[in-house]
Amino acid sequence: MQPSIRFGEDFELDPRAYQLRRAGRSLKLERIPMEILLLLTEQRGQLVSREQIAERIWGKGHFLDTDNSINGAIRKIRQILRDHPEQPRFIQTVTGRGYRFIAPVLESGEPKGELSPPGPEPRPRARLALGVTLSVLVVAVAAWVVWSRSQTPRPVAGRVMLAVLPFENLTGDAAQEYFSDGLTEEMITQLGNVDPQHLQVIARTSVMRYKNGRTPLDQVGRELGVQYIIEGSVRRDANDVRVTAQLIEAKDQRQIWAQQYDRELKDLLALQGEIAQRIAVEILSTLGRGTSRALPPPARTAREYEAYDLYLKGLYFWNKRTVPAFETAIRYFTQATIKDSTYARAYAGLASSYELLMSYSGRPPQELLSKARASALKALELDPGLAEAHTAYALLVQNHDWDWQTAERGFRRAIELNPNYATAHHWYAEHLMWRGRFDEALRESDRALQLDPLSLIIATDRGEILYLARQYDRAIETWRSVLELDPEFPRAHLIQWAYVEKGMLAEARADFERHGPGPMNVGYWSWLAAFYGRSGQPEQARHAIRKMRELSARQQLPPGSVARTYAAVGERDSALAYLERAYAEHSGELTTLKVNPVYDSLRSDPRFQSLLRRVGLAP
Repeated sequence: MQPSIRFGEDFELDPRAYQLRRAGRSLKLERIPMEILLLLTEQRGQLVSREQIAERIWGKGHFLDTDNSINGAIRKIRQILRDHPEQPRFIQTVTGRGYRFIAPVLESGEPKGELSPPGPEPRPRARLALGVTLSVLVVAVAAWVVWSRSQTPRPVAGRVMLAVLPFENLTGDAAQEYFSDGLTEEMITQLGNVDPQHLQVIARTSVMRYKNGRTPLDQVGRELGVQYIIEGSVRRDANDVRVTAQLIEAKDQRQIWAQQYDRELKDLLALQGEIAQRIAVEILSTLGRGTSRALPPPARTAREYEAYDLYLKGLYFWNKRTVPAFETAIRYFTQATIKDSTYARAYAGLASSYELLMSYSGRPPQELLSKARASALKALELDPGLAEAHTAYALLVQNHDWDWQTAERGFRRAIELNPNYATAHHWYAEHLMWRGRFDEALRESDRALQLDPLSLIIATDRGEILYLARQYDRAIETWRSVLELDPEFPRAHLIQWAYVEKGMLAEARADFERHGPGPMNVGYWSWLAAFYGRSGQPEQARHAIRKMRELSARQQLPPGSVARTYAAVGERDSALAYLERAYAEHSGELTTLKVNPVYDSLRSDPRFQSLLRRVGLAP
């Protein structure tokens, strides 16, 4: 047997005692991580493949899930060694291949400073004989099942919270990230639909923070407020896919269930439903809640898979939330609908992409509104039970038709269909905010944050609810917390207006100068004019207005933005004229009319009251 070895400053690995010690103190390391560490040190300096590791742990012809078990074991080794995967001192990852132990070692009895040579021949080890009988195999499987069930956690009171961590891309090809990320989102969607009354699933925005897998699972559990975590990986070639998944209890990182699936790519849709169903059954039966409802049979044809693959690419770019990314998402969603003209989710993706592109780009709605409407209606026609379709349509009729009753029914129907859909709760909270129903809006925002606790956009929009409710101190506190996480998150710089309303003019100006556009941009002077107008500096406001008008001949601002500027500086007629232009364009900016403080100076004007009635926001 290999003698004890010492490495690092004070680590000692003793195969005879089956112990890892640090400075003489025994460290707790479970069997699989210990076996892998032993194997890596036996073949130190050499690449050890995942197949070699699997054979060492489970034997040749292993039938259990291995990829996720190996990932989890390597993570535990790194945690206990305080090793970092990107700057390793002990274990180097060779992407798509395996691992290598790279630290110099001293064997027991060697004087300190004399390093043993790397890469000795691996020791002989027992292998499963070809003549193993079926009865022995059955006993082995039964023993594993009994052991795994003995490790399952005690029932948890109340509704269960689950996080699906980003599936690891094991292809070695960064161009396949869209596929592993898309599979993650699809699993979130599938599980969210299984039994929403008992099982809540954290949204994609929050779990993607853990994409690189360096955060300990117990910490993930605390940060997301979940009891269970799913880890997975995916390998893919031209025709086939291997998906692995394991269900883990967050607090003590016990593996409850694990499985490996090898399928043809055309069967991937069915495979997602199979995995989601299996995991839900495991969780709910563990909690004594019975079994989940069956998922509908997914599509299986090659044509439908090709459309699905394009849909995943569109979803990947849609989640980036930038104007160029929305445009790319639209191309992929469109291609998906060409491949499969009955694919409702692709039409829903198109509708929300067009809608958000209008908002993010400031383009006149006429360019995109008809396309958004046609896509949303097509999605609803194809699948009236699709929460994403109801949400996309509700947003459209709210922002551009100002049909508040239809929009509210749409958001509520989406939530009824999928209570785990964080976006529906988020956008419904905004809907309630525009109508001045702030207490209800905050409750919906809380629900969205429970499902997506690390979402910066949901937290930012919660700050806007507080701002429009004139709770400026709480709004500032909320926006500051977002900016601490990401100082460049654009929408959180709405904090400037809360500063203005509080009279914190230096703070408002400083934030704008750091993060606003430069003086050659018409938006720069528009903001300055509004700032001076709201802060009681009329001469400076008039100068900024002149600069804004000069630049507006070459650079256009949406009419709603210009209206806010004129309202802030007290030019009532100009403000109302631009609001009428925004009304003629069906601009989504008019949703703010009832609650935005900048319009307070216009509220007594009959023309403003008329506009408020026409957009359905009159008291």
